[in-house]
Amino acid sequence: MTMRGMMPEAALSSGKPMPRVGMGTASFPFGATDPSTVKDVVLRAIEAGYRHFDTAAVYQTEAILGDAVAEAVRAGLVASRDELYITSKLWVAHAHPGHVLPSLRRALRKMQMEYLDLYLIHFPVSMRLAEDPESVTYSKDDLVMMDMEGVWKEMEECQRLGLTKAIGVSNFSCKKLETLLSFATISPAANQLKVRLFQIVEVEVHPYCRQNKLREFCKEKGIQLCAYSPLGGKGTPWGNNAVMDCPLLKQIAMERGKTIAQVCLRWVYEQGDCVIVKSFNKSRLRENLGLFDWELTNDDRHKISTLPEWRGTLDIFVHKTGPYKTVDEFWDGEITGDK
Repeated sequence: MTMRGMMPEAALSSGKPMPRVGMGTASFPFGATDPSTVKDVVLRAIEAGYRHFDTAAVYQTEAILGDAVAEAVRAGLVASRDELYITSKLWVAHAHPGHVLPSLRRALRKMQMEYLDLYLIHFPVSMRLAEDPESVTYSKDDLVMMDMEGVWKEMEECQRLGLTKAIGVSNFSCKKLETLLSFATISPAANQLKVRLFQIVEVEVHPYCRQNKLREFCKEKGIQLCAYSPLGGKGTPWGNNAVMDCPLLKQIAMERGKTIAQVCLRWVYEQGDCVIVKSFNKSRLRENLGLFDWELTNDDRHKISTLPEWRGTLDIFVHKTGPYKTVDEFWDGEITGDK
């Protein structure tokens, strides 16, 4: 538990547990939010009890998060950076052997940190190398197949060097995880994956994208799921308002005296997943932590299990000239969590 027992944690083989609720720092378009706003929200989140923060090269918030952490330490909000759990992700343009370690070192320089707690492969695809190593631009015309084994070996080297305490993946299907596990010597912490090493897989999870197949696979392999877009990705290029406008979820929220967001977050929590929430609204930051002292009923859970499934992050990396020509190819037929 973090914050003197206030927040549950997931035990990881890396030794440092992951707080079950973390704050995401992405805003859309990426890099569009005033840095001072992001920094202030991170500081308010630390005051509210958050100890887990999720960033990525493409979010363009690594430096801002680092500044906020440094200020939090100076202000006495935390005793040291070690009290926090920091995750970042390898962008597709840098997902090539020989470029993973430099990418992580750049992230650490930006964040003014000696190590990350978790470093993830953001997507199971690569993009042609840009001339500028700092570039986080994206073009479907430049998509190429990722050398998964070569990239993962360099991820493992990052961990061996102590630059990250744990490594994992994001947006991987069961089939791609099977491929990764066939040559990994350090299993992914978050698809974040666990082994004896209890590790992780970060994926989209919400009441309309329940990920039952992936969750069962991860349990069998000892992998911890970490959920993003638990409210359906409202306000993102891939999401919509379906979760927040769902009549069933509204009814459950009314009956429990909770908000729809709290119902969704509680549902994810009850699956055993860690969850990344994202709000730059200070009151909602606290509201999103109101999920530990109550439970959904069996009837609530059953009703949620009957909702039709869809996935938001569908065609971002699908292109006629790329390695994945269709959505089905990218997700290996796992477009819905039960397939």
